[in-house]
Amino acid sequence: MKKFERHTGLAAPLMMPNIDTDMIMPKQFLKRIDREGLAEGVFYDVRRKDDGTLRDDFVLNRSRYEGASILIAGRNFGCGSSREHAVWGLMQAGIRAAIAPSFAGIFFGNCEKNGLLAIVMQEQQVETLANSVTAAARPELTIDLTTCEIQDPEGDIIPFEIEPARRETLLDGKDHIEATLSNAPTIRAFEDAHFEMFQYLGRGR
Repeated sequence: MKKFERHTGLAAPLMMPNIDTDMIMPKQFLKRIDREGLAEGVFYDVRRKDDGTLRDDFVLNRSRYEGASILIAGRNFGCGSSREHAVWGLMQAGIRAAIAPSFAGIFFGNCEKNGLLAIVMQEQQVETLANSVTAAARPELTIDLTTCEIQDPEGDIIPFEIEPARRETLLDGKDHIEATLSNAPTIRAFEDAHFEMFQYLGRGR
């Protein structure tokens, strides 16, 4: 999993509430047997017309947001089904962070497990940040996870909160399995001591 420490990138305001995982990653892109090639599906049904051409009125199709790596979203972002493809697709499309007043629980957990920073802020703060990005000549934000701060286009600093365990996971770039494996010597030592004390249990093969 890729570490998240400090990131500067273009931020796109997508302030609709209740953007669900079917909008983020439509069902027709769930047929793949691996994680590759999902970037094409991100917001496909709202990003494109029926003939496949791009919609001029969709925010991510505007030239000023081309290559955006940060999303500023409305409340309950990522609701709907539990498809992890939504997070995989966002990351393959270059999204490194999302800022919203709230996230759906499963989507929020999937973000952490895959290295996408999901930041929860007060709704008024999110709206102010979205307005700042919309008005700026260059809609760029800097997110520093080491200090838990966001720098807006005017250079103002906005602090944010994140659970210490989630912050450590993202800074280390280790998902739950990798974090467990990093403690392998300690786990083996415990097992050795345990089975030495309770020899009648035997060791599984």
